[in-house]
Amino acid sequence: MDINENPNDIHAENITPELLFPGAVAQSYRAQAGDMMQFGNLMMNSWAGDVYHYGGLYPNEFSLSAVNSQFYDGIWDNIYQNVNNFVVIEKYPNANHVQDKYVAMAKIMKAFYMQYIVDLYGNAPYSEAFKGQANLAPKYDKDIDIYKSLISNLDEAVALINANDADAANPGAKDIIFAGDMSKWKAFAYTVKLRFLLRMSKVTGELATYRDAQLASLSMATSSGAELLTVDVIENPGYSTANNDKLNPVAFNYFYNSTPTEVTNHIVLTSSEHLAIALNGNVENSSVAEYQKFNGVTDPRGPRLFTRVNYNGSLRVKGVRQGATSGQPGAPTDNQSVSKLFGGIFGATSGSAGATLTAANAKGGVVMSLAETKLLLAEASLKYPSLFTGGQASFNAAITASCAWMNIPQTSANPAALTIDRYISEISGKAGLGWTGTDMQKMEAIMTQKWLALTNVNPTEMYIEYNRTNLPYNPVAVNAVKPRRPYRLVYPNSEFATNSANVPNIASDVVFTKNQYTPFWNQN
Repeated sequence: MDINENPNDIHAENITPELLFPGAVAQSYRAQAGDMMQFGNLMMNSWAGDVYHYGGLYPNEFSLSAVNSQFYDGIWDNIYQNVNNFVVIEKYPNANHVQDKYVAMAKIMKAFYMQYIVDLYGNAPYSEAFKGQANLAPKYDKDIDIYKSLISNLDEAVALINANDADAANPGAKDIIFAGDMSKWKAFAYTVKLRFLLRMSKVTGELATYRDAQLASLSMATSSGAELLTVDVIENPGYSTANNDKLNPVAFNYFYNSTPTEVTNHIVLTSSEHLAIALNGNVENSSVAEYQKFNGVTDPRGPRLFTRVNYNGSLRVKGVRQGATSGQPGAPTDNQSVSKLFGGIFGATSGSAGATLTAANAKGGVVMSLAETKLLLAEASLKYPSLFTGGQASFNAAITASCAWMNIPQTSANPAALTIDRYISEISGKAGLGWTGTDMQKMEAIMTQKWLALTNVNPTEMYIEYNRTNLPYNPVAVNAVKPRRPYRLVYPNSEFATNSANVPNIASDVVFTKNQYTPFWNQN
């Protein structure tokens, strides 16, 4: 009578890695598809609200007046909750090496998601975290120490994969990313490691020495980057329209539910004016210097990212200036139609709910895009040419991968068609948008293309890159009370409630300047 276990539940000791891994991946991706999707797109000035029909949209994101312990606290809470599952797999009894491949995959996924904790918050619980009841108040580790540990985890994962122990179980279909293809997992580990090291591009002294040694080792291991990822990292546990829980979470959060009914986010969200100018080729004739590089170039991703409306004699993406209200500059009342999110981001060619959900469920969720991988390699080739090569080829391959994900054609017999080849040709001579000009202009082009490629895919990654490089141009909303967006987030309420003895008490204003609380790689 004193046993309180539910006989219908699996016993904890029987939860093996093969049972835990698929759910750990799928639930972790939900953090990307939820708070991180909204946060990144709003911080990168890619999304705005339909102010013609709804008021009071995104006041905190636009005004920046309440960046506090409740501001996107779900990012911290969801990542920690789900990374714990990868740690359980890491620690699972494995003396016979049966779980080697699961351990390797878990180490890679842990590193991938924990990097976001460091990049968005700085110091964080790590060495004493993930111990459950054994330690409910873990200490905060230095962010650089966490980075080095995670990089070591990636190396350990590669070593396990290379060992290829004969007793190791093949994950097969339990691996909802690569179906047990460990060569792709190794490439994923190498790619994530490159992202860690490029994040450290501005560090000096001992950290620079460490970074350079790691880059040299990575270059040798990957044949100067040739063995990095060559595919998108996609998770798909079997999405379907059976019910809301089984829908692709991006579709459910921002398009339609399973009935199907349009969800609130799809009703109120629109393209920002800032992004629309870039996608339309500056047909808006903005005189802002940073928009001139877009002149005359229609981005083929525009009509896949958002619906288009007839405005001033052309079919275009019509955006709203962040923070503007109806009738103000950036939200003119002569045409109150807006461009909504379009299922073309999943490759759908129809805007119907059925077509959108079918395409989204088939595509799955983008954990890390091939476009991002290729732009990492382009940057590495630009900054470390003795170690990595093929900058321009990688840059163009990134654009191709971004467009191909949305089923944009490579070429067409119709010279007016929006194709990949046409776009690459048109930007080739535009400094800051195509691969031309000085190294600084090429760096601007890399970050501009990363912004465009990660919009509606993984925009929080782009926001972190913006904080690192201050590229591309990213104006704040018209009602912002701060001159720029935060360099980091404030620790969430959950930490002050359960770990008050250890959590640093950081005031909201601190996050808007570079200081000792800024993530280590961005303090200079």
